[in-house]
Amino acid sequence: MDDDTLLPIGAVARRTGLTVKTIRFYADRGIVAPSAIGPNGFRRYDSDAIARLELVRTLRALGLDLDTVRQVLARERTVPEVAAAHADALDLQIRILRQRRAVLRAVAQRATDTEEMNTMHRLATLTDAERRRIIHDFVDDAFGGVDANPELVELLRATVPDLPEDPAPEQVRAWMELAELAQDADFRAAVRRMAEYQARERANGDATGLHHELTEAVRDLVGAALAAGTAPDMPEAAEVVDELTARYARTFGRADDADLRGWLLERLTIANDARVERYWRLVAAVNGWPPPQELAGIFDWFTAALRTVSATRP
Repeated sequence: MDDDTLLPIGAVARRTGLTVKTIRFYADRGIVAPSAIGPNGFRRYDSDAIARLELVRTLRALGLDLDTVRQVLARERTVPEVAAAHADALDLQIRILRQRRAVLRAVAQRATDTEEMNTMHRLATLTDAERRRIIHDFVDDAFGGVDANPELVELLRATVPDLPEDPAPEQVRAWMELAELAQDADFRAAVRRMAEYQARERANGDATGLHHELTEAVRDLVGAALAAGTAPDMPEAAEVVDELTARYARTFGRADDADLRGWLLERLTIANDARVERYWRLVAAVNGWPPPQELAGIFDWFTAALRTVSATRP
């Protein structure tokens, strides 16, 4: 190429949109060398070098580092390969930024101290695998080595909280509370007691699963009593208890007597921990599911009414 077809560095800067200083930097780093250097030391560039500089400008604007740019120019890596890898990296960065934004919004919406904010950020930015590990560790600790209800254990393992890529502040707060609850030693011990009780019941022949039909009966009958303003110690409450104990007796093949009421009272006392219901409500909040029905208050009423009946009957 003749000298008159080469452009001086100033003209190259105007054509490429790069500064003269940047073009010199790329030359000094071996990214794009000048096509020629005149006797006076001035750098000059032909059309091929200008095209390479424009490619460098585009790749740098997309966020690629200089080593990757050098590999592309040296044809060690193709542009599609680099683009795909960089897009994957950007996806991860975008997810992290969205999670950070959700944490900041959650902090802004309520009084949060520095320690809580740090905890919130740490828990919100866990990977999917790390979130699953927290839940699986909880299930292993509570149910490991115990022949508890397999349907319940499988349900706990299957309903892992899945924090979305762009979580709402309330989802971040729900996940933070859920993670803390799943790692709480007292809660784990309480669930462990439930698991051990279930194992004893299974050994005694209770293999009928989660007893959804009984839960529905308690919900309907006690819900109606609550709506009517019936207190657990009122005579009307005894009628609800009688109906429910009869249903439990049929389901478990037992006599509807004082022994059944004592057994059922123990069962309700062990199982009715409000934190279990809170656990499921938090899972639903993190996953964006409809909240489960609140049953803790209903079973509180049933337990109190059953205790009253048991104290007044032989």
